[in-house]
Amino acid sequence: MLDIAWTPTLDTLTRNAWRLSFGGGIAPVERTPSTLISEGPHRDLYRFDGNSITDARPVLLVPPLAAPAQCFDLRPGQSLAAHLVDSGKATYLLDYGSMGYADRDLGFEDWIEDIIPTALEQVSRFHDEAPVDLIGWSLGGTLSLLTAAGRGDLPIGSVTAIGTPIDYRAVSMIAPLRTVGRFTGDRPLTAVTGMMGGLPAPLVQASYRFTALQRELTKPWFIARNLHDTETLARMESIDRFMADMPGYPARFFQQVCTQLILGNALVAGKFETRNGPVSLADISVPVLAIGGTEDVIAPVASVRAATDVLTGSPSARYESAPGSHLGLVAGPTARTTTWAHIDAFLDDAVARIA
Repeated sequence: MLDIAWTPTLDTLTRNAWRLSFGGGIAPVERTPSTLISEGPHRDLYRFDGNSITDARPVLLVPPLAAPAQCFDLRPGQSLAAHLVDSGKATYLLDYGSMGYADRDLGFEDWIEDIIPTALEQVSRFHDEAPVDLIGWSLGGTLSLLTAAGRGDLPIGSVTAIGTPIDYRAVSMIAPLRTVGRFTGDRPLTAVTGMMGGLPAPLVQASYRFTALQRELTKPWFIARNLHDTETLARMESIDRFMADMPGYPARFFQQVCTQLILGNALVAGKFETRNGPVSLADISVPVLAIGGTEDVIAPVASVRAATDVLTGSPSARYESAPGSHLGLVAGPTARTTTWAHIDAFLDDAVARIA
């Protein structure tokens, strides 16, 4: 006779198996409510809705290219945006949308001299010219740092860079590219993408999956082992959706990543060249928090920690580590008590500095 205590578990197993196979997924897509307050090419600006905003100093979330802006808001429990709103922060998000052939000439300078500064100034005006705290993930952190370095006139209160590599020599997964690049330059990486107008979304998605190859290979066993755990499967599903939504890179931007970051390791030297001249990270004059993930293969802790060595003009360049992979830093199961807690403490300290 079936033990009655197993009935809920068997019900859950059956329900989850059906949803994964035929039922449209474990959980519906559920985002934090937000309002589009400004739109334009690769610069849609959203404000997350909240009725308990207590902090007059706003936050602007800066995603990387080649990743959906929803990296900050995957689902309930995996949303840094919702956490910030619940903490009383007026929270805004930049969304670049998709990239196509027509965007092939867009480079770092378009973001650090135009797109991000324009959004930042808009947000500041909404809050009586208050300073804005930038929070960027991955290359979004790079863009935030370069914006602060190149535009010292902007009302930036602080910069938080999550999983943002500075020293690319510490990224072991690209070591072969750097070795080959000593002899070939960037051409093997950028010749084809130049003709295509960029790195297409399917290649970006495949590359990201390759960085988590073990996860992909063991996924069937993971599902079987967790078929009774709806929350764990919902987290897995949200990550799968995130990877499937990754857009591409414009050709010029991708070339700059290859030549200056991967091969040239420009950030550890503190300089980045743009069409309009060099940008020096030493010119950043606001507090900076760099957070590295202990299981991050895209931005290992040694690569992220290097920020404290190059940000010599910052009044406070702090490094913290947290458990998790590259995306796990922002939206993993322990992010609330690690990454998000580090951000909360840092933002409180940054406000106290000017109080």
